[in-house]
Amino acid sequence: MKKVWIVFVSVFVLSFAVLIWIGTEVYQAQPPIPKEVVIKETNEVVYTKEDIQIGQNVWESIGGMEVGSIWGHGSYVAPDWTADWIHKEAVYMLEYWAQNDFNKSYESLDVEKKAALKARLIKDVKTNTFDESSENIKISKLRWEAISENIKHYSSIFHDGHEQYAIPEGALTDEIKLEQLNAFLFWTSWAASTNRPEKDYTYTSNWPHEPLIDNTITDDSLIWSGLSIVLLILFIGLLTYYYLRDHEKGEALIKPSIDPLTNLKLVPSQKAVLKYFIVISLLIGLQVILGIITVHYTVEGQAFFGFDLGSILPYSITRTWHTQLAIFWIAAAWLATGLFLAPMISGKEMKYQVFGINFLFIALLIIVLGSMLGEWLGVHQFLDLTTNFFFGHQGYEYMDLGRFWQIFLGIGLILWVIMVSRHLIYAIRKNDESKHLVVILLISVVAIGMFFFSGLMYGENSTLPVINYWRWWLVHLWVEGFFEVFATVVIAFIFSRMKIISFKTAGYLSVASAAIFLAGGIIGTLHHLYYSGTPVQAIALGATFSALEVVPLTLMGFEIRENWNLLKSKDWIQKYKWPIFFFIAVAFWNFIGAGVFGFLINPPIALYYIQGLNTTAVHSHTALFGVYGMLGMGFIIMCLRFYSDRAWNNVKLKRAFWFLNIGLIAMVLISLLPIGIIQAYTSISKGYSFAREADLLYSPTVQTLKWLRMIGDIIFSIGIFYFCWFAIEETIYSYKLKK
Repeated sequence: MKKVWIVFVSVFVLSFAVLIWIGTEVYQAQPPIPKEVVIKETNEVVYTKEDIQIGQNVWESIGGMEVGSIWGHGSYVAPDWTADWIHKEAVYMLEYWAQNDFNKSYESLDVEKKAALKARLIKDVKTNTFDESSENIKISKLRWEAISENIKHYSSIFHDGHEQYAIPEGALTDEIKLEQLNAFLFWTSWAASTNRPEKDYTYTSNWPHEPLIDNTITDDSLIWSGLSIVLLILFIGLLTYYYLRDHEKGEALIKPSIDPLTNLKLVPSQKAVLKYFIVISLLIGLQVILGIITVHYTVEGQAFFGFDLGSILPYSITRTWHTQLAIFWIAAAWLATGLFLAPMISGKEMKYQVFGINFLFIALLIIVLGSMLGEWLGVHQFLDLTTNFFFGHQGYEYMDLGRFWQIFLGIGLILWVIMVSRHLIYAIRKNDESKHLVVILLISVVAIGMFFFSGLMYGENSTLPVINYWRWWLVHLWVEGFFEVFATVVIAFIFSRMKIISFKTAGYLSVASAAIFLAGGIIGTLHHLYYSGTPVQAIALGATFSALEVVPLTLMGFEIRENWNLLKSKDWIQKYKWPIFFFIAVAFWNFIGAGVFGFLINPPIALYYIQGLNTTAVHSHTALFGVYGMLGMGFIIMCLRFYSDRAWNNVKLKRAFWFLNIGLIAMVLISLLPIGIIQAYTSISKGYSFAREADLLYSPTVQTLKWLRMIGDIIFSIGIFYFCWFAIEETIYSYKLKK
């Protein structure tokens, strides 16, 4: 056991050392924000640093990543503003030269003339004119004319609305804010089209793919993509060999003939947790309703079956609430499970535990409702920019809630850590066979509390590369890293208490699994940052270690088999059939959603072309709901199974389980994946901006595929209905019990 702990600690320390080193490189090598942007022929100042920084705040206030995307990060209906800006600017300049020099349109020129104009364009836009002494950027007069045309175009979109982009009329009416927003959009395009000093690739490593300016995939991206695949195959082989050799070496247990938890003593704090399950079920239902509205906007733009809903609840709000509620209810389900199991682990009810649970419950309601109201007010421009940052919409996907609500949630997490940790420490002091299992659980609990605060490491005026760096610490490390360790250990503890596996074996496997998950997961965070204004080291390390993230997921088939065999081993285990079925579904979606669909977009060569397309939505739906959502649901019904004293009518759970899984499969295979493939082909063959344009997304084929998604959505929604019905009904019954 000592060896596996040494491996775990070594992985943890070394991985974070590398991640922090890359962070220092991000700060030092990020694209510069100039003091002034100057027209070189006239020395006229067109933008200042303040314009660009405030423009970023304006972009955040209208929904940020929920209204199109920047550098590929964000929503899918509106364009990627960076790619769209670059393409429109390039087309304007090429067309101007073609008319001025040859009195013809650019497209009608022969190959040689096109090549000459293209070379002139590349020299103009890709030459880095940032002067380190003056900290100014110089642009040509013609480029300013192209920029001015872009300003008119984007000002019209945000002022007058754009139905196909799901942007309502009057989204932004303040003329000064519109100018500042355009300044920010220009800067993001400048960084993506201008070469780094003394390099032949841009600040975003030549992303987006734009043939007109020779933005093509770099050698580094190709090399590290190939190496990541080789490493993936190698480590899958090694881990499979290790698994097959050692996985049967745990202590053999004779499974009991009756349920070891039949006489489980439940305490008042566990009853106090039950009300969380009712609220979580309601949040699940609301999230699905918002998802239906959000998806429908991709078909009708502003309308919901003819009703003008977009003026009240624009796409940016419904998508914000849809994604945010997913995080809220999944995290709440896992945290409530921790509170429920804590007395089972310690064997003792701690003082003020009920008070703490009730306090956290009220805080959860305030944070959910308060942040949603703040986001609505922010997007509708009722708040000034600083107030919006603290109480409104921060503009970053999965981190939309204002800073005040983030801090409030962080304080709640600290209280949760204290409430759960004191039970775990008490259990550790017993120094019994469960010690190692409880120690790794304690580490995961403390890490969940600590790493949430990585989302507070940037400020109102931090730059986009810095914000993205810390954002993925929260989204990837907090959710995919330490919550995953927490979930693994919780399931191991439950099976240990059921005497299906020994505490000693469970402890060993949990620490080993945590080491394997974190070996790829911590540094694998960088696969989100390949083309976000980060240095090339992010591509090398991110590609290598994100491939390792997939390795343990390939063994999920064995886990499915073993869980299935478990159900057949003793009659009493049938009592836990549906919680175990949900855990089986988690293993399945971990392999398919996180593994297969995750690796579909993770290598640099893939992400370069398909970042921010519907292929990303395939991964996010199958991983976020398929893995974390299913696991949260499994935890809820497992806790209810422990508490309830009656035999369950499993019809609702059976329908919920199969409708959820079949619906998710249909949603992906019938709609999301085919649209993503069409977009990917367009991005590779024509350029990234074409893959995100309305001409493609509203083409007859894609529109048909969008409507076909209703098949999967309806099936899935029926599953949600049955699950919420069962959970609320059983929770109310359990709450009435006197235990």
